[in-house]
Amino acid sequence: MNGAVSTPSVLTLTLKNRRAPPNSDQDAAAAASTDVDMGMAKKGHLSNIAARAFFMTWTADDLLHVARFHWLPCVFAAGLLFFMAVEYTLRMVPSSSPPFDLGFVATRHLHRVLASSPHLNTLFAALNTVFVGMQTVYILWTFLIEGRPRASISALFMFTCRGILGYSTQLPLPQGFLGSGVDFPVGNVSFFLFFSGHVAGSVIASLDMRRMQRFELAWTFEVLNVLQAVRLLGTRGHYTIDLAVGVGAGILFDSLAGKYVESKRKETFVAAAPNPSKTITTTKEAFLT
Repeated sequence: MNGAVSTPSVLTLTLKNRRAPPNSDQDAAAAASTDVDMGMAKKGHLSNIAARAFFMTWTADDLLHVARFHWLPCVFAAGLLFFMAVEYTLRMVPSSSPPFDLGFVATRHLHRVLASSPHLNTLFAALNTVFVGMQTVYILWTFLIEGRPRASISALFMFTCRGILGYSTQLPLPQGFLGSGVDFPVGNVSFFLFFSGHVAGSVIASLDMRRMQRFELAWTFEVLNVLQAVRLLGTRGHYTIDLAVGVGAGILFDSLAGKYVESKRKETFVAAAPNPSKTITTTKEAFLT
């Protein structure tokens, strides 16, 4: 009889592998006890489930083992409890007040410097625009010159999703925004705040560089991306959440584009399977069909 088989988690395997396997008599008894009619409630059935529950088999050694070898989920669990306490006790910002942004607090000194020096603000804006141009040129280069469409598809996915989200929730312009005529978008035109296409585009480019083992170039883009984020906070061009989601969006859409390219490559190979004599060129048929 065919049936679905669930894959045990790493944590389950970790705890179960640390115990001695049961003998055959115990196995037979356990198999007999589990052979019940799942459609009918039987006396003592719930108590049997509780007795066989996974957490009922935990020991102090198991918990110490998890804390030692799975410390990262333990940190996340502590973070969950901490931020639950923060969220449920922190007073919400009134609708009449500007939103609180920790990034704005951290860059308030830079904001004062840029506000008092328009020429310095213009210089930083021009350098940021050059960096955006570098991202664009690299992403187009990977497709038009190298024949690798993943980064370009990722950028298309990302900017389409950004447009939908940005239009759906149009955040107000932060107080103290320092615009510049040489900033991108050039000319102080309107733009969506959520999420940062500047940051997401840089992440997409740097991920492609790492795949191609262009590590020095990737490190350069990542450092420039951090400086770009600081500058955007200092000029109040983006909220902190815009930049953080921009990083996640770059990673997400790069992964989705990779799955898309791989699925199309498999479809091309499967379509050519009945005719082995057909030649498939990597740069055209495998990528563009």
